[in-house]
Amino acid sequence: MAIPAHSSPPPAIYDSPRGTLDSPRGTLYGANVRRLMARFNMTLAEVVEATGLDERTLRSILREKTRPHARTLHKLATGLGVTTDELFREPSRAAQQSIQKGQLQRAAFNRATNPTAVATVERHPEIFADWNEQDLAELCSHRGVGGELTEAGTLATAQAMNERRELLNRAALLLETDQADLLREFIAMLYKRASVES
Repeated sequence: MAIPAHSSPPPAIYDSPRGTLDSPRGTLYGANVRRLMARFNMTLAEVVEATGLDERTLRSILREKTRPHARTLHKLATGLGVTTDELFREPSRAAQQSIQKGQLQRAAFNRATNPTAVATVERHPEIFADWNEQDLAELCSHRGVGGELTEAGTLATAQAMNERRELLNRAALLLETDQADLLREFIAMLYKRASVES
């Protein structure tokens, strides 16, 4: 393709050894685009419609198999409602920041709207001794019939969460032993049974 004399060539974009797409701006990650789609709760069809990009082009970007032109990147960013620079943010750091911000907002809301759960945690520190912020946020996100959890409901929910944690710890330990295959088979059988019944 010949470049018109009045324009300058687009920045070089080439396949990197890791399979991501590099440019002078940084690296375009398919995972980052998927993260942005998830953040805005957009399906592939909705992104195609919002950006005007061909579905095949978008799939290639998500699989990191194409070298998108600057115009394509601009359309993608505009359709997602972000700056072009955000397409090049490192996905793990960007996702972590986004997740942390959302978790903090939800945790603050849940604590503010569920004071009984917060008070129960303060009155029964022995039950919550090894809990972290994520566990407490999960507890506060639970609702009882008709609204916030009562103290009894909070304690029952906490007990169920502690039992689930202990079960997961035991399963993780068994997966490191000679019983791992048996546990996998048993879980597969139970999962299949539950799937058929529901």
